[in-house]
Amino acid sequence: MSKKKGLSFEEKRARMMEIFFETKDVFQLKDLEKIAPKEKGITSMSVKEILQSLVDDGMVDTDRIGTSNYFWAFPSKALHARKRKLEELESQFAESSQKKEALQKSIEKSKIGREDTVDRAALLKELAALRQKKEQLKTEIDKYRECDPDVVEEMRQTNQVAKEAANRWTDNIFSIKSWAKRKFGFEESRIDKGFGIPEDLDYID
Repeated sequence: MSKKKGLSFEEKRARMMEIFFETKDVFQLKDLEKIAPKEKGITSMSVKEILQSLVDDGMVDTDRIGTSNYFWAFPSKALHARKRKLEELESQFAESSQKKEALQKSIEKSKIGREDTVDRAALLKELAALRQKKEQLKTEIDKYRECDPDVVEEMRQTNQVAKEAANRWTDNIFSIKSWAKRKFGFEESRIDKGFGIPEDLDYID
């Protein structure tokens, strides 16, 4: 025998409302936790959650008297609450419908002039060819950029800075070699060999 399917959340909410509508009475939570399982098949553990959801939606009223909370709901108020909710949903639906219609018109308008015609296909082909030509020209420009006077001047200045830096280091090496020869009496060839200094090391003209 298959297991009986439990009630959905919405079914529990509907049955909880039946308790209020049928009795037209005021209850405490503990009362509903006893009545709901017996009369409506709602487990006592879920009564509080179901009740709170109905309070949050304005379907059930609640008030604190002394140290106790009381809950009640009358058919007339529930009817008005449902009516307000229905009107709100209908208003949202109408607004969404207007937006959809406006978007549809915008889409149709944007399609004008984009029909798949022979002329449009030819123009798109020409556009693609021009874009390809543009990329080719850009590649050619980059290739010949080295001949640009500004680039040549920039390279000349860079080379001058590098040359000056190289000569400064060469001068430093000669100074250290002179100091080592005076201080330790090393031969120049020995210093060159020990430190891997080329014999033909000289300033750059």
